[in-house]
Amino acid sequence: MLEIFGDISSVNDTSIIIRLVLAVISGGIIGLERGKKGQPAGFRTHILVCLGSALVILTNQYVYQEFGVGDPARLGAQVISGIGFLGVGTIIITGKNQVKGLTTAAGLWTTACMGLTIGIGFYRGAIVALILILFVTVVLRRIENLMLSKSKILNIYVEFSEMASINKVLDGIKLNSIHIDNIEILRQYYGNNSKVAAILTLRLDQRRNHEKVVTGISKIEGIDFVEDI
Repeated sequence: MLEIFGDISSVNDTSIIIRLVLAVISGGIIGLERGKKGQPAGFRTHILVCLGSALVILTNQYVYQEFGVGDPARLGAQVISGIGFLGVGTIIITGKNQVKGLTTAAGLWTTACMGLTIGIGFYRGAIVALILILFVTVVLRRIENLMLSKSKILNIYVEFSEMASINKVLDGIKLNSIHIDNIEILRQYYGNNSKVAAILTLRLDQRRNHEKVVTGISKIEGIDFVEDI
């Protein structure tokens, strides 16, 4: 179908426009999904990553085609390794020892690869990759969340009130037919104030909705804050 645009496998005015516009559209589609999740690398970031990758490999092909020198894949290889630095910037470790941003970092790297695919003119591969990236980030994410919400293993972050006895709180959790497999005590600082906190790995006696379990734990005396991590 793309043949109606003429020769788009070589570098010419038509192929340049098609490849760069397709890179903007594809990167934007992936970026919209990440932006809706409130990720720091969202709509514009993904567009620029995909566009830049496409432009690099397109330039590489142009140099090889016009001057007959160089490796047509060399600059693309540099993009693959270089995008890792941008991806690292999206990964953060919160004060609750949560690692966030891994999916966004992986998405940026994959978007860069998709940009290279578009830039070199492998349109069918790019379109299939776009569909699969959306499938992984949207559909599989919902399936994963559903599976985790019904798992017998639950990790929670808990902050204790100043006067609370941690042992009494833990006993209160166990009374709800919950086993505590692991506990990591933390000291959280909020300005000049500090608070005792913990990350608990819980094992439920049966599959239960995690949201309801966390709500029940939040009502235990001595707990100021709790959330599923």
